[in-house]
Amino acid sequence: MAAIIESFTPYQGDHCETTAIGNLLQHAGIPLSEPILFGLGQGLGFIYWDSKGMEFPFIGGRVKPDVLIANLADCLHLTVPIQETSSVNKAWQNVQSCIERGIPVGLKLDPYYLDYFVNKVHFAGHYAVLYGYDDEHAYMVDTAQQGGDVKTRLSSLAAARNAKGFMSSRNRSFTLEPIDKLPPLVPAIRKSLTRNAHDYLNPPIRNIGNKGIVKMSKEILNWFSRSGSHEHDFCLTALLMEQAGTGGALFRNLYRDFLRECIDLLQEPKIEHAYDLFADIAPMWVNVSASIDRAGRTEDYQELVQASQLLLEIADKERTAMELLR
Repeated sequence: MAAIIESFTPYQGDHCETTAIGNLLQHAGIPLSEPILFGLGQGLGFIYWDSKGMEFPFIGGRVKPDVLIANLADCLHLTVPIQETSSVNKAWQNVQSCIERGIPVGLKLDPYYLDYFVNKVHFAGHYAVLYGYDDEHAYMVDTAQQGGDVKTRLSSLAAARNAKGFMSSRNRSFTLEPIDKLPPLVPAIRKSLTRNAHDYLNPPIRNIGNKGIVKMSKEILNWFSRSGSHEHDFCLTALLMEQAGTGGALFRNLYRDFLRECIDLLQEPKIEHAYDLFADIAPMWVNVSASIDRAGRTEDYQELVQASQLLLEIADKERTAMELLR
């Protein structure tokens, strides 16, 4: 038995959550650029997460999974039905019924189990879209980096959806209700700019937002004693910061490009100033990840010192930019 949504056209994106919701919106007749989706979802953030059970700290540059789509739905008045279940069979029935009715489905999963993923890293906060299946395979759209239009075995998809661990959900799937029309885009953008700036500047704990970058600048100096495998831990962290669906520069490229589009739509000098700052900030994040990578390969402590200093400069520039947007 097979079911394919023949009218489905893949949406190409760099970041998994915006690519997933971008696919659903495009299929509904509403194509929006990925930077606009990221900005409307109030996606920019930062987290330095370290706990006793972790082998090495986690560095993130965006809001936590599921929040971006929820923010986007709020800004654009979208209805996004969500289904979760602990049953693998029920989870498949949930998505199968949608595909049979011509409705593509967003999935949250751990890509470690997917056949088309080359770099096998556990991360249960990944997103992709299902648009068809046959007796053996699921037909999906993932980020451009992972191949865009891809397929995986049904058994692999079931394992990926049912994965446990950090950022996982219980076989989470989501769809998009039919849309009559979107609200005016400019007021939605204004709301997303101010909300994102407020949340970034007022984190609930000190390892999130602007304060989190300052915290990382201190903690990174202890990484040689924190890590049991310098080359593995440092180089993997640098790779994830730059290439793991971030769009580059720990999502700062995406937010810079969002601000570029905002300049044209809103004609606000403060936004233009913030854009100029993020145009400087993005390559600074690339330099941080490059220093971390070199520290892992060469055991040179001065690379961590350089990264620490860069992080303080970044924190200062990002604070200035977000204060302008607030």
